Order: sequence, then C-alpha cells, then structure tokens
Amino acid sequence: MTVVEHLAELRRRLIISIIAVVIAAVVCYIFALDIIGFFLDFYRDATDGQRNAFVFTGPLDAFVTRLKVATYGGIILAVPVWLWELWRFVTPGLNPKEKRYAVPFVLSSIVLFGIGAFVALLTLPQALDFLLGVGGQEIQPLLTADKYISLVSIMILAFGVAFEFPVLLVFLLIARVITTQQLSRFRRWAIVLIFVFAAVITPSQDPYSLFFMAVPMCLFYEASIMIGKALHR
Repeated sequence: MTVVEHLAELRRRLIISIIAVVIAAVVCYIFALDIIGFFLDFYRDATDGQRNAFVFTGPLDAFVTRLKVATYGGIILAVPVWLWELWRFVTPGLNPKEKRYAVPFVLSSIVLFGIGAFVALLTLPQALDFLLGVGGQEIQPLLTADKYISLVSIMILAFGVAFEFPVLLVFLLIARVITTQQLSRFRRWAIVLIFVFAAVITPSQDPYSLFFMAVPMCLFYEASIMIGKALHR
C-alpha cells in the first residue's frame, strides 16, 4: 500500500471508530441519570451516607455532566469496535503467521480493558476515602457532579489502558521488536518505570490506586516474558 492508501485506510478506520463511539455515547446519554446514580453510591459509601447528592454551581453544569457521562461512556462501551479497527489497521503490515494472532489479541485486549475497569471500581471506595479525608475534619467535602464524574471516568480509562500493557509487550515480542532476554535484563528498571507510570497516570493520585495498578502491571510484565519464551521469542 502507498502512503495515500495507508492514510485512506486510517481515515476509514477512524470514521468507523468515531461512529461507534457516537452511537455508544447516545445510549449513555439516555441512561446518564442511572449511571450517575450508580457512581453516587460509591460517594455515599465513602462519606458513610452523609452525602446523598452532588451539587452544581452553574446553570450549565448539570448538562455538561450529562455530556461527560455520554462521552466517557461512549469511549468505554465502544472499546470492542475501536480495538478491532486498530488491529485491522495494523495487521496488513504483518506476515500471514502473525496475522492469525489478530483475533486473540483483540479478545484479550477487550477482556483486559474490562478487568482494568473493574479494578478501578474496586479501588474507588478506598481512593475516595483517602481523598475526602486527607484534608482533616476541618475541610468538609462538597463535590460537584462534573468533577466527580470526570475523576471516576478517567480512572476507569486509565486502568483499562494500563491493563493493555501485556498485549503491547506480546505484540512487540511477536513482531521481534524486542526479545524475552531484553525484557529479563530490563526487569528492575521496568518495575521502577511501572510504578512511576502508575503514579503519573492515576488521576486520583492516591496510594491505593497506584498499588492496584502497578502490581498487576508488574505481574503482566512477568507473564509477557513467560509467553515470549513459550513462543521462542
């Protein structure tokens, strides 16, 4: 394929992905109040039921919050589509033996993203408890809905993307960009970089989220080495 053909293919894949995100966003917009209510339960638990609702300080804030729910929800719900389109764009550059890994890669990417989102929700109560109490008794929380939804949504996306780490490593191993020997030699530095990455990417900046993101990534790193050895890479 020429450069122009590659750009045309990229545009087509992007259009399909954007359409999928828009459709999923419309669905999330319709059920936005239910989604907000679901996230509100975590806030209630963190405040021992003392806070029964969010607040907004401007006339447009409630509408903006609903748009944020639709946007973030659309991106998350459309994960199977845009991951598939991403791999379909990458696979033409692979040889026939490597192309057969496309479907397992997409399926594992979807599963890992879902696990990452689930872990984010598991850590959310501890993260909220830490964030709401770190200021002491003199500072009482009164959260606006849009900031809270942004925090939770970015946490889910951050964990979902971080849990794609083993897929990226295995892909680089199969494409022979890196080797298992290199991964083994770089293990100590990789662990340090993983914790730095987790500290930077977690929007809540609390120790619980950092721990629950960094430790699985370290385990994924070791699993990637084992998979690479099984594939003789």
